[in-house]
This record gives sequence, structure tokens and C-alpha cells, in this order.
Amino acid sequence: MTDIKVGKVSHYFNKISVAVVEVEGTLKTGDQIKFTGSNEFQQEVASMQVEHQSIAEAKKGDAIGLKVDQPVKEGDEVYKVIEA
Repeated sequence: MTDIKVGKVSHYFNKISVAVVEVEGTLKTGDQIKFTGSNEFQQEVASMQVEHQSIAEAKKGDAIGLKVDQPVKEGDEVYKVIEA
């Protein structure tokens, strides 16, 4: 497996378990991602939003809302997991 950095958490809304991720690469619904930092875990991107609008793909420069399975913190890094 290869991990490619795709972003960083800039905010976390704990009541709704949503992370705001500043995207530095590309990310699509269905991708496997890994969070590293305060807590390390892997999950699938089930859905993403920009300004409350659902999107299928995020690109560099986007700030996306992403439902997360576990709590994260500002500054945690996000990697796309590529199966070898």
C-alpha cells in the first residue's frame, strides 16, 4: 500500500463528527483515506461537501466537509491509501 498526502484537518465539529479538510491533492467519493496525528485510523470517503453542496471529487485548494468515523484534531494529516 502507498499513502499519498491529500490534505490537512483545519477544523473539527465534534457534535456532528465532521472534519473540515484543506485539500492539497485530489479526493473522490469511495477513496480509502487515513488520518494521522492525534488519532490514526482509516475509512472510506462516503460523502463530501463544499459550502453545503455534495460533491463527488475534491481538488487542490478546496475546503471540504467530511463525515469522520472517529474524532480528529486540527493539524491532523489526511492521506489517500492506494492499494499496490
